[in-house]
Amino acid sequence: MSNVRALLLAAGLGTRLRPLTEDCPKCLMPIGGIPILEHWLCNLHRCGISSVLVNSHHHREMVASFLLRERFSNWVSNVIEGELLGTAGTLRTNADKFLNKTAFLIHADNWCQCDFRDFLDFHLYRRPGSTVMTMMTFRSVAPESCGIVETDNNGVVEGFYEKVDEPHGNLANGAVYLLEPEVTNWIACKADVADFSTEVIPEFLGRIASWENTGIHRDIGTVESLLDAQHDPYPKVCWPDMDPWMCNYLKHPIHNSLSEAMTV
Repeated sequence: MSNVRALLLAAGLGTRLRPLTEDCPKCLMPIGGIPILEHWLCNLHRCGISSVLVNSHHHREMVASFLLRERFSNWVSNVIEGELLGTAGTLRTNADKFLNKTAFLIHADNWCQCDFRDFLDFHLYRRPGSTVMTMMTFRSVAPESCGIVETDNNGVVEGFYEKVDEPHGNLANGAVYLLEPEVTNWIACKADVADFSTEVIPEFLGRIASWENTGIHRDIGTVESLLDAQHDPYPKVCWPDMDPWMCNYLKHPIHNSLSEAMTV
């Protein structure tokens, strides 16, 4: 996986998660007591991804402290955004770090449990030859709240409908992507492009492969979804030792706030 580099988008304000995000960033919300960002980094570590960039903005000091832990040394980097750049804007600003590499672009507020190795293998070795991007998809129980995709018989995305009242089916965009350099280079040349879903995807319709996550896929942007995720199964984390950061994190008020929300 030396030719794959990951960008974890973790800078969001988490407005739908208030008041929980008043004291803790969305990317460090706990699932099973472990920050969702650590679950993501564990998944990438298991896949052999050895270069990861994480952007931060909201509660940036707490995110920076989390990323300075020894377990992330030499393979995870932090880039602080003074102002939010948008999902495509972050990739454009850091495009030099993905030069001639496959970019693994991840919205870190997604809670995914699936065969990530197969997702990578599909993109690298089995996707249709005409495609330059692979989109993770999932079956949504609330398609009107998602970006819904239409695919051809080969799973290539031909249509994309962002949060419409009468969606075309329930196959939803999971906001987890693998991008070939052509996509990153295109974004790098478009100074006015900020949002990946609404401004990048439409430009590449017919050239986007899809891979369906048949496991767990949740957007934990709402309190309800975050609470539901607490009951989901997940593999053991990669680093079971209790380092000083984790000891302090377990004392953070977010755990009590979450427990209180679960009893309401």
